[in-house]
Amino acid sequence: MAADSFKLQFLQSLSALIISAFGLVAALAWNETIKAVIAAVFGTADDLVGLFIYALLVTVIAVAATMIITRATNKAKAELEAKEKE
Repeated sequence: MAADSFKLQFLQSLSALIISAFGLVAALAWNETIKAVIAAVFGTADDLVGLFIYALLVTVIAVAATMIITRATNKAKAELEAKEKE
């Protein structure tokens, strides 16, 4: 049981770290997009459409990865709880 508990704790910690990393990437993508919008409104614009598409893509990937990781973690937690009830 201790190995299963460690495995679950490790998986939860790893999933939190990965989710945080995706959140950071999405935030940085939106940061660049917002900077480009401001530059477009008040002056020169870099590739605004490209940055916007990039930010959307990164956000969608981050959300999908978060959902997959969370489901895997919840499944492992449910399996461990079922084993403990036996």
